[in-house]
Amino acid sequence: MGNEMSGDSVMPRGKLLRPVPDDAFDTSTIGEYCCWLKQHHQLDFKDYGSLWRWSVDNLEAFWQSIIDFFDLDVGSPEQILDEQKMPGANWLPGASLSYPEHVLRHSGSQPALVGISQSRGRVSISRDELREQVARCAAGLKKQGVKRGDRVAAYLPNIPEATIAFLATASIGAIWVSCAPEFGAKAVIDRFCQVEPTLLIAVAGYQYGDKPMDRREHLSEIRKAVPSIKQVIDVPYAAGMQIDQSMDWSELLAELQPLSFEKVSADYPLYVLFSSGTTGLPKAIVHGHGGILLEHCKAIALHNDVRDGDSFFWFSTTGWMVWNYGVSALVLGASMVCFDGNPMWPDASNLWAMAADEKVDFFGNSATFYMACRDKGLEPCKQFDLSAIRTITSTGSTLPAEGFDWIYSQFDERVILSSAAGGTDICSAFVAASPIVPVRAGEISAPLLGCDIAALDDSGEEVLGQPGELVIKTPMPSMPVAFWGDDGSRLNDAYFDQNPGLWTHGDWIIVFDDGASVITGRSDSTLNRGGVRLGTADFYSVVEEIPGVEDSLVVHLEDASGGMGRLTLFAVAESSENQERLGTEINQRLKNDLSPRHVPDEIVWLSAIPRTLTGKKIEAPIKKLLKGVPMEKVANVESLVNGHALQEILQWHSSASVLNSDKKV
Repeated sequence: MGNEMSGDSVMPRGKLLRPVPDDAFDTSTIGEYCCWLKQHHQLDFKDYGSLWRWSVDNLEAFWQSIIDFFDLDVGSPEQILDEQKMPGANWLPGASLSYPEHVLRHSGSQPALVGISQSRGRVSISRDELREQVARCAAGLKKQGVKRGDRVAAYLPNIPEATIAFLATASIGAIWVSCAPEFGAKAVIDRFCQVEPTLLIAVAGYQYGDKPMDRREHLSEIRKAVPSIKQVIDVPYAAGMQIDQSMDWSELLAELQPLSFEKVSADYPLYVLFSSGTTGLPKAIVHGHGGILLEHCKAIALHNDVRDGDSFFWFSTTGWMVWNYGVSALVLGASMVCFDGNPMWPDASNLWAMAADEKVDFFGNSATFYMACRDKGLEPCKQFDLSAIRTITSTGSTLPAEGFDWIYSQFDERVILSSAAGGTDICSAFVAASPIVPVRAGEISAPLLGCDIAALDDSGEEVLGQPGELVIKTPMPSMPVAFWGDDGSRLNDAYFDQNPGLWTHGDWIIVFDDGASVITGRSDSTLNRGGVRLGTADFYSVVEEIPGVEDSLVVHLEDASGGMGRLTLFAVAESSENQERLGTEINQRLKNDLSPRHVPDEIVWLSAIPRTLTGKKIEAPIKKLLKGVPMEKVANVESLVNGHALQEILQWHSSASVLNSDKKV
């Protein structure tokens, strides 16, 4: 970064949308942190680049400063990091701590949790009320026989009860695992069977916009398939629905006992998160108390600029790591706004209206959401008072430059737009924004502090300004403790086998000389056409800007002899009547805006594009399907949105008569 990274940028840079304000160091948490470093450690950083370089070159000193600056109680660890290696880094050996103790360290009548729902009225829980309800829940769990090391599972929406149950579980040394109730029974069973929970906390149903969703049949299947579940707790939520043979939530919380916290080691399991599970069983990723505490304090405070008294909102379900990340905003004294329901109901302005009502300071959502708002011509700042918002974050998929432009056409330069990339694997981000770095259209502003990223070419050399494999060169505290039930081999294969000693994340990235970056797609779905690599994000930025095209997905089947291979573009049109015209325009735009290599061999029109539940397109599984891998080995349809479209793709692929047509299947 700055003078710390050198090289000629090949890819043109995005338009500058937010320069660093003159008072950025005076008005931000990261600026306060820099002042603290100068006062206590005689370290004087004038820009983000020098601060970042120090953080990755001096990992132990940096993470010790995070512990001290945020006043984290980790006991008396022998050292910060026993050995700087991957895999096998051991953070805070000898530490004794409790993640939920830090979450609940704030007291008073200020709100801690706010629940906004389409199933019931608004719920607000103060800091003191949260502590009491966690204490009651912990007492109830113990009475049900839950003990240290047991797993407690949830089939809950993003409601305050989910956070209460999670914190209570962690406070007694038990391990949390959750699935959102939009998951089908098989998707839940695939996850819960791996960890064998003893208790399940669930809702019988919920309201999604104007649609009632009954989950009792799913719950019956889950109970039969996961015999380790000895008790089910029914959280009353959807009117008129109850779970048979269950205990009511109020009964679980009936007894108040003093709140206590089981002290554990830094690597002791806090929760198990699951990969998307589009192919085979999802990875059961174990995260520890210490790593999550350190990483989230750094990321949420220094990069998201979340502060004591702020209102934090990030649209998520309990089946996505963003929910776990959001709970950590409470460590910093912020309140967490929990939203459950259809974000686009009754219309696309719904969440913006909520943000105005709740005076949200931090607003997070997916790139898909922002682009949908743009496409619908929404002008949220004209409709609502959104003056409290300081940070807007986008994740889930790449936010194109047009999305940046739309957000800054609505909000002024004081707002930080943080396009972020990371994932469930680290329950955080590798690259995002910071108040003291500029924002450019289509770019992710910077690597996070303590995160030493690089792009590697095919020969394993670092490259700047051109696509490469995203690797992390030094350990991060929130890298997985383990995969559940793994001897270490699966974890090694997942992240370290391809480039020994480095974390290989599976993204294709362009890193610029100032540290900014662009994620161009998954590396396992990056197209290699005639020896030239093409990023899938480039296709989507062109195709989905064409009026009348709703969505798209591109797959390339390589030619074993090194030829051009076969490039297939799947697309969704607003109207089937326009497909022929749109096909012609797509080809012309790809040729003119990108290159002739980007023009597909065929365009296949679908009713929808299949995605993961977090909104990511599934290029790699579809590629396997086209290569003849059976459907049951390609994807778990229940773990997808629009999973029915896979059958459309299979029907098209199986029919020689439509193999090269542009007609809708």
